[in-house]
Amino acid sequence: MYIARFSYDVQPVNRQSAIDFIHREVEAARANRLKARLLVPLTRGQGGAALQFEVELTSLDQFDRFRERGVGDDEETGRWMHAFSEILASPPTVELLRVEDSR
Repeated sequence: MYIARFSYDVQPVNRQSAIDFIHREVEAARANRLKARLLVPLTRGQGGAALQFEVELTSLDQFDRFRERGVGDDEETGRWMHAFSEILASPPTVELLRVEDSR
C-alpha cells in the first residue's frame, strides 16, 4: 500500500478557504473509491505545512489516475486548481510513501 501526501502552506486568513478546497479533493478521492483524509496539524515545526491531504493507494498507477481525474472534468479541475493556487503561500509538496508491512 502507498500513501500520497500533499502538504499545503497557507496564510491563517486563508485557512478556511483552503480547508474547503481540500474537502473537495477528499470527496473526489472518495468518489473514486479511495480512502482519503484531511490532516490539520495541531503543532508544526518551522516551515511546516498548515494543512495536509492524504490518499491511500494500492498501486502507484492509481496516483497518476487520481491526479489526471482531479475533482471533476478537465475544465472544472483547472478552475479548482487555479483558485486554490491563488491562496497558497508556496507550491504544494507531494510525498509518495510506501506503507511497510511489519509481518
